Amino acid sequence: MEEEFVLAESKLIYKGKIISLYLDKIKSPSGQILDREVVKHLDAVGVAALNEKKEIILVRQYRHPINKTLLEIPAGLLEDCESPAACAIRELREETGYVAKKVEKLAEFYTSAGFTDEKFYLYFTEEIEEGEPARELGEEDIKVEAIQLKEALDMAASGKIEDAKTLLAILMAALRAGHLEF
Repeated sequence: MEEEFVLAESKLIYKGKIISLYLDKIKSPSGQILDREVVKHLDAVGVAALNEKKEIILVRQYRHPINKTLLEIPAGLLEDCESPAACAIRELREETGYVAKKVEKLAEFYTSAGFTDEKFYLYFTEEIEEGEPARELGEEDIKVEAIQLKEALDMAASGKIEDAKTLLAILMAALRAGHLEF
């Protein structure tokens, strides 16, 4: 049987609404005690939504930790007892006003497993109708942009899109929509 890493001690350093920070001590298979800072984070969901013109619906919003405005897919935190698919539909409507008739899962992945347990669920839809946004507090300044998928791919390749979930979403949406082949 393969030896595993074992949690020896876990100390809560900070507990917030979205994250909690722990200082963990883990024992390696070789017997070393290692310190690890761990961010426990609520899971998140995003959606790559294409309209009838094959434009991907993106949002431009300010991100304080990096003091920058980024172009991103609509995304948000999974609420208690909410399915990831329901969250994708809700976030798309809240941030952009678009209503998805249905969504399909493209991927689920860890955002940065070196320090956080956050899991991200990525969805796709081509069945959307325009509507009015129902933004939450703090989302009033979001700008919605519909960009041709080919242009979004070019923006991703040139570094104009810097958000990891959005880079992945554009590539996977292009594959799903038949705009990329391998």
